[in-house]
Amino acid sequence: QVQLVESGGGLVQPGGSLRLSCAASGSRATMYVLGWYRQAPGKERELVASIYNRFASQVADSVKDRFAISRDEARNVAFLQMNSLKPEDTAVYYCYAKFRGATEPSSWGQGTQVTVSS
Repeated sequence: QVQLVESGGGLVQPGGSLRLSCAASGSRATMYVLGWYRQAPGKERELVASIYNRFASQVADSVKDRFAISRDEARNVAFLQMNSLKPEDTAVYYCYAKFRGATEPSSWGQGTQVTVSS
């Protein structure tokens, strides 16, 4: 079982930036895909980005020109850099871990609120 600890998030004005972190620990944590979903009130959960290593990552088309995902493989921490934030990016962002090849995440972070508002 992988344990996840999220950090980052908060209130930012439109056009601002935030960086989320997700630290993974536990047995075979390096073998897991890390990423984020987000969920806004009244909306379905949306996959934002995921990363296995620097050669295997993806970012949702809806945000790929503004968000980037990276991973410090030595510390097993994933980062979601969010730039040019818009009010519609407001949501709770949940870090997850999924064993490579699995269909569903096996671990979730506690969630962090991102609010984009002037």
